[in-house]
Amino acid sequence: MPEQRGRKYHQERVAETLREEIGAMIEGELSDPRISFAYVSQVVLNPGGKSALIYVAVDGGAKEEADTLEGLMAARGYIRHELLERMGVRFVPELTFHVDRSEKMKARIDELLGRTRRRQTTGSRE
Repeated sequence: MPEQRGRKYHQERVAETLREEIGAMIEGELSDPRISFAYVSQVVLNPGGKSALIYVAVDGGAKEEADTLEGLMAARGYIRHELLERMGVRFVPELTFHVDRSEKMKARIDELLGRTRRRQTTGSRE
């Protein structure tokens, strides 16, 4: 049975609200020293709405990513409680945080493509 448009639209709205609220909490309200500069890049809701994957882009290296992820997982209960109050809903999905490395991978791919282009242009001149 195909998914109804209304349900999909609702899930997109909930995901966007979660992204904005969790992002605001990470920027200013969470005082855990393990959490470095980060932002929520994407929220993916389970089709049933019982769980959500929160992708967080972290500025820094592998140690900062691991520490930030550890701090966010520790603050998961506080974040859910705050979301419950702010959103005014009966249920907040179970949150799971993941590091989003897509920007770093994109930069690396662009760097490699730039190198190959430079090699091709210098090789064609000879």
